[in-house]
Amino acid sequence: MAALAPDILEARLAHLRSTDEAAFMELLFKEFYKPLGQVIYRVVQDRDATEDLLQDVFLRVWNNRETLTISTTYRAYLYRAAFNAALRYQERGKRQVAWDAAPPSAEPTGSAATDELHYQEAESSVAAALNLLPPQCRTVFELSRYEEMSYQQIAEALEISPKTVENQMGKALRILRRELSTLLKNLYSLLL
Repeated sequence: MAALAPDILEARLAHLRSTDEAAFMELLFKEFYKPLGQVIYRVVQDRDATEDLLQDVFLRVWNNRETLTISTTYRAYLYRAAFNAALRYQERGKRQVAWDAAPPSAEPTGSAATDELHYQEAESSVAAALNLLPPQCRTVFELSRYEEMSYQQIAEALEISPKTVENQMGKALRILRRELSTLLKNLYSLLL
């Protein structure tokens, strides 16, 4: 089956969603399974995890099909859902690795406890600052800094231009610099 033109596909999906839910899901699956898999795989780099995440994305659409509100295109919605699923998977993996790597009795004492407290404060400040970023800005920042993707890779994954990626990174860095200026001054004074 040849791929449908984007506008024809969107119209067909909208029609099928209201008339034949099974055909709607079948068309979604046929048209988007492979490209969504590529988006997820770029982030997680694990074929089995990619398959699981793809199933989750399509299952979530099926389970929420009656209340699903799509303000963009189906394509944009599915790409964002797949990308977010991949990012959540990565975050869970990082937390699990950190937990597994922790020593059995990792109770900090003395200076180590103070260092841990400063680290936790810094970590919560960074998390709060990241939450202030607009969604696309945050996604671009996290892909660049945490996933170590190039601007070109980010542009391809999000289907935006590399210049947009560059602009979003600049915006993210300005916001983070502003929000974390006090934290950076405090850390600097601790080092002296």
